[in-house]
Amino acid sequence: MYLPRFLVGMFVTSTIVAAWTYVVTGSVWTALGWAIIDLVVLQVGYFVFVMRLVSKGATAAAEAESASLSHVAPPQRDGRLL
Repeated sequence: MYLPRFLVGMFVTSTIVAAWTYVVTGSVWTALGWAIIDLVVLQVGYFVFVMRLVSKGATAAAEAESASLSHVAPPQRDGRLL
């Protein structure tokens, strides 16, 4: 995800929510409250999404590392001690 694009989208969305709430209720304070709630929900969602991407990346890297090691043949013993 690209952070500046997300921030622009977040503020546009909160502006739309605030305008819609103001039109419905006629209260600036209610519109401001809903816009703040919208910003918090979007920010928490962004944080959860980024944490999911990071954990998937770490898991994929670990799986790739273990997969590359599984293709190595185990050492063969020929019956001698040394």
